[in-house]
Amino acid sequence: MIEIIKKRAIFIILIIALWETAARSGIFPPLLFPSTAIIGKTFIDGVMRGELINNAGFSIYLIIAGLVLTLLLTIALSTLAMLSRTFDNFLDTAVAVMNPLPGIALLPLAILWFGTGQMSIIFIIVHATLWPMILNTVTGFKTVPPIYREVGENIGLSGSGLVLSIMVPAAFPYLLAGLKIGWSRAWRALIAAEMVFGTAGVNGGLGWYIYKQRYLMDISGVFAALMVIVIIGILIEDLLFGIIERRTIKRWGMSA
Repeated sequence: MIEIIKKRAIFIILIIALWETAARSGIFPPLLFPSTAIIGKTFIDGVMRGELINNAGFSIYLIIAGLVLTLLLTIALSTLAMLSRTFDNFLDTAVAVMNPLPGIALLPLAILWFGTGQMSIIFIIVHATLWPMILNTVTGFKTVPPIYREVGENIGLSGSGLVLSIMVPAAFPYLLAGLKIGWSRAWRALIAAEMVFGTAGVNGGLGWYIYKQRYLMDISGVFAALMVIVIIGILIEDLLFGIIERRTIKRWGMSA
């Protein structure tokens, strides 16, 4: 963990140094390429006013809601695919068709179907995350050695019990990788949807904040919001996914 923190610190310091050098070089207009000091001040002001915190909290709420729904659908559909070859073929075709389709392209349909509220954005998040998570999960299930299934059947497991008790733990590296991909794609879908769609009711997330600051030509505010996304991403990667990986995959000696 300490080694990871050191590597991240070195990378961040390097990025800050390069950014500050470019900002002081005079090549770019200060309005469009603010210095790290200005971005840092804007970030602190946004946090102290509570604006960045409220926007980030709303974004995280939408992402969690979308990912929970996606996770439930992934488990259900992947389990059915393992129990039925016909459904497996159908799901494989659905993934091949839907996975390349950008979620933002479905935003007009989402607004027509669900209105101009939170459900439209959650729908886009679910679409963006469901297919890669299913792809990883089903791939993980199919790589489970047959002997594992045979052992499960010998102790009386069958159907969904066999999938949940034997195949899910055995395919866990793929499941965790799929969840990481889903997390990152959820952020992309959310930011894109909010920048096009705007607020969900009276609330807005970081995507709406970025769009608003860009409209006001507050470029330092845009970068301050991007800093929030980066910080949240690092914390989730190290404090959530990192801990899960160390306590499961690495402890069990597993690898995807």
